[in-house]
Amino acid sequence: MIVDGKDSTRTDHNKRRILYVATKPNMWRKLYLLLLLVHSVAASAQELEPRAYSRSPVGTTFVAVAFGRSSGDITTDPSLPITNVQATIYSTAVGLGQTFGFFGRQALVTASLPYAWGDVSGQVGEQTGSVHRSGLTDIKARFSVNLFGSPALRPREFAAFKQRSLIIGTSLTVSAPAGQYDQTKLINLGTNRWAFKPELGLSYPIRKFDLDFYVGAWFFTDNPHFFPGNSDRTQDVLPSAQAHISYTFRPSLWCALDSTWYSNGATHLNNGPPTGLQNSSRMGVTLSLPLVKQQSLKIAYSSGVTERVGSNFTTLSVSWQHVWFDRR
Repeated sequence: MIVDGKDSTRTDHNKRRILYVATKPNMWRKLYLLLLLVHSVAASAQELEPRAYSRSPVGTTFVAVAFGRSSGDITTDPSLPITNVQATIYSTAVGLGQTFGFFGRQALVTASLPYAWGDVSGQVGEQTGSVHRSGLTDIKARFSVNLFGSPALRPREFAAFKQRSLIIGTSLTVSAPAGQYDQTKLINLGTNRWAFKPELGLSYPIRKFDLDFYVGAWFFTDNPHFFPGNSDRTQDVLPSAQAHISYTFRPSLWCALDSTWYSNGATHLNNGPPTGLQNSSRMGVTLSLPLVKQQSLKIAYSSGVTERVGSNFTTLSVSWQHVWFDRR
């Protein structure tokens, strides 16, 4: 399954056997579909983020540290001789964010630096292989602004404000190609391309409940240095949607039921026919727990519900967040 003639952790026999499979006339073209699906372990379309457009006073700054584990199988096109694909990926990230006023509306900018490591294994025909990777993945940054229902308020004004109306927000997420990438290897932690996701979000409070719904789509630039280094890989638009319902017990103590769906995102190699059309959905739960003053812990769990082609992963993540306010 895995093609990496340079993997020093394998025996010479396995290297030659796996490399032979990869260099068959049409086999490595089929393999590339599998390896693109591996990227969906941490694909943005699988993100489940409740309260992404929640209200905060302007001048709020936060730092977060997160750790996650994703494991499971990857479902490939039944016409391909690729089977028993398994992956276990660990990741950690440090994130920073701040709210501010933007033409009188509440806005937020965040950025995260992630690091990942893990193993992928599987079969192509009768050939079996596995590979280990560790290193930086692509940096992500996000800018959001609440267009309606959430004015820019200082902490004292925010404390006196009662939210009773719908919040309409929009955001742009950017994924920058800063991750580890080697054009001579099929499996990489980085994607060697830019990606952009515009999104529209709705949030509606009902007493202690919050109902969230987001729709967006990922747009990708080309990767002109795909394996073995001189191939051009493109990917079609990948639409996605999220829905969440959360309940607040008290400030910083809340839980949410999460869901997401994504479809399409077919890939092309050297302007060839589309492959790897995705169609998957996920469900999850999120729990936010208050710690000491201005600190909280968030625990999230999610799992695949339906996968036609794509990853069926179980993901568990834990993140610590510290918040402080500009009280001027």
